Amino acid sequence: MMSPLARRRWRNFRRNRRAFWSLILFSLLFGLTLFAEFLANDKPILVSYRGELRMPIFKFYPETAFGGDFQTEAIYRDPEVRCLIASGGIEDCFDDPEGILEGIEDGSYGDGVEGFYKGWSIWPPIPYSFDTSVDRPGAAPLPPNGQNLLGTDDTKRDVLARVIYGFRLSVLFALIVTCVASIIGVMAGAIQGFFGGRLDLILQRVIEIWAATPGLYVIIIMFSIFQRSFWMLVFISILFGWTALVGVVRAEFLRARNLEYVRAARALGVSDWTIMFRHMLPNAMVATLTILPFIVTGAIGGLASLDFLGFGLPSSAPSLGELTLQAKQNLQAPWLAFTAFFTFAIMLSLLVFIFEGVRDAFDPRKTFS
Repeated sequence: MMSPLARRRWRNFRRNRRAFWSLILFSLLFGLTLFAEFLANDKPILVSYRGELRMPIFKFYPETAFGGDFQTEAIYRDPEVRCLIASGGIEDCFDDPEGILEGIEDGSYGDGVEGFYKGWSIWPPIPYSFDTSVDRPGAAPLPPNGQNLLGTDDTKRDVLARVIYGFRLSVLFALIVTCVASIIGVMAGAIQGFFGGRLDLILQRVIEIWAATPGLYVIIIMFSIFQRSFWMLVFISILFGWTALVGVVRAEFLRARNLEYVRAARALGVSDWTIMFRHMLPNAMVATLTILPFIVTGAIGGLASLDFLGFGLPSSAPSLGELTLQAKQNLQAPWLAFTAFFTFAIMLSLLVFIFEGVRDAFDPRKTFS
């Protein structure tokens, strides 16, 4: 059950139509990308082979599991593997897989053939993953068509598949960095502002030195030494991003620590931590939430910048920053630039509108008609 205060905040948020519809649209887009493997994949979602159901998107199946010759993972887009699945693994697939597939589809093949067992596969709407090479004639990058709705990049990978996976990766990165960095920053600012004195002075000098450190250059140097990975980038981004909220929270706690309700709580023997995080922190949330959109968009922009410079995620990762770099390097392929621009514009705009609505919902002075 929601408290009366939470219900009032939710009502205020819903009355902000721009924020409310932005939340719905962003939730829909992000929710779809969470199931990216079901939307864009070079493996079938479900396969029926000799009456047995298999899900290749979750489990490794060698080619021998479908009657093939190799112990390596089956290449499901290969005509021979498709023929083996559709026919139940008959040996004729090694001679004429395309002809047998056509015969199975039109019903002219299968009667009286020894070992024939008609199978089927359910494929995602986009039969390519973010790292799948598209089999299309011509020099990359290839323009959009019915096979690749947003075209391909300069290594013939499907752009729409990379956008789906890249959208999910960017948002997850931003949310993880923002949540962890905000918790650390809020705690540090609350401790400084509430206790003040020498502790505040020492921590403030430490934070000033730490905040002056060029985080982007440190990340570039460290990734030149260590192997690049998603979690390494998350850790370093948090390491240099937690100071963003310290100053705002510190100022709110310095202002509120001498108010009457704080002095009354102290007189009643309430512990310092209870006063800080149960009574004072909710009053500091409006100023805190004002900064959150900048942290989220900054995390997404920082990831894209590092990928654009070649010091972010590995080159094989589905990166929107790497797509932007390809747009710069392939001016003759405008679909790359338009895709990168609209993806970032839509993502960042929706996030900013949502956080603006959350900020206003927590502000008791804001009302909506």
